[in-house]
Amino acid sequence: MYQVEASKALLKPRLWAGRAARLRVPRNVVMLGLVSLLTDVSSEMVATVLPLYLVFSLGASPLVFGAIDGTYGGAAALVQVASGFVSDRWRRPKGVAGLGYGLSAVGKVALVGAGNTIGGIGAIIAVDRVGKGIRTAPRDALISLSSAKDRLATSFGVHRAMDSVGAMLGPLVAFGILFVAPARFDAVFVVSTLFAVLGLAVLILNVDGRPQRLRRSEPDGAAPADAGDKAAPSFRAALGLLAAPRFAPLLLAAGQLSVASVSDAMIYVGLQRNIDFDPAVFPLLYVMTAIVFMGLAIPFGQLADRIGKVPVLLGGQALLFVTYGVLMMGSVGYGALVLCLLALGGYFAATEGVLTALAGTVLPEKLQASGIGLLITVTSLGRLASSLAFGGLWFAIGLQSAVICFVAALALAMMLAAPLLLRAQRAAALDG
Repeated sequence: MYQVEASKALLKPRLWAGRAARLRVPRNVVMLGLVSLLTDVSSEMVATVLPLYLVFSLGASPLVFGAIDGTYGGAAALVQVASGFVSDRWRRPKGVAGLGYGLSAVGKVALVGAGNTIGGIGAIIAVDRVGKGIRTAPRDALISLSSAKDRLATSFGVHRAMDSVGAMLGPLVAFGILFVAPARFDAVFVVSTLFAVLGLAVLILNVDGRPQRLRRSEPDGAAPADAGDKAAPSFRAALGLLAAPRFAPLLLAAGQLSVASVSDAMIYVGLQRNIDFDPAVFPLLYVMTAIVFMGLAIPFGQLADRIGKVPVLLGGQALLFVTYGVLMMGSVGYGALVLCLLALGGYFAATEGVLTALAGTVLPEKLQASGIGLLITVTSLGRLASSLAFGGLWFAIGLQSAVICFVAALALAMMLAAPLLLRAQRAAALDG
């Protein structure tokens, strides 16, 4: 999701390429990381002002905000499956990803004319998320197919670290715009659009759409568009992953964990209510989380490649208990706020890329994008349910009681998910 000098340095491809080389990360991963960095500046500029705009300016209730926040994360769930399959079927992950990045850029433009109608904003957010749904699976498949299997978590860690730089810069840019021009949300949306277009340009000009592992899976001499139906995976084969002994347990575990995880936006709104700080500094909460994410994503990825992905993944989930504990306090100070954001950033760093890397180790190469699309769909639907449930509970029984319910749900989800994740990891080890 995601030190000023470090951020500037990360924007320089040569420096990042040098660091990536020491990490043995392919250039394609670095370029995809740069695309995500620029796109996340765009996305997080919008994401960080939405709570401020909807809750504090338009007066939306926690239930309404929970519905819109869930839409932001889950509206395009089924599109992710379709885009993953099309990417695998036609072997054009770069083209499919480019379509998604372009659609999200169009959504940013539409926000400028949305006005102050909650329904209109919700619809445009859904369009933007459709773009994200289209691009995510083929992009992650490109990362997976560009990397060696025993270095997948490191590659995803590098990508997520660069992505988190964008997640850090986006709120800062939004905060700066609103500081100079208070309440000018239209200016935020215009600048957001510019970053989205720049990210799309980097994808088109610098990303190799046919990495080596993808070429190896094609018939000799065949181009992506004419590889032939015999070699191309069928939709039935893609849906068969739902029952695959190696992949189905991972899907089930991911769904259980996502349902019990409160979204970062809902957590930030809860922190603001407990501390009652100036809403104008709300975007800075995202910055703190992104700094932690940026610092820990690569080390956690390397650790996962060394000791196993499941311990790192479950350890990251356990960090949510720290965040929930802070939210359960009736009134908290700034020390507890910092602790909460440190835990939240650590959670994202230890789970997002590591979970996708685990999926990449058990999926067949011809179905990488389809499987990742299914995984993202399951987690997106889980987060949609989580946002709706948490918003409804908050509205009905109060913030602290709602958090207590989610503490119990997370403990149960981790107990149920642990053996399923270990089964997937053992299957990957047998393959390696």
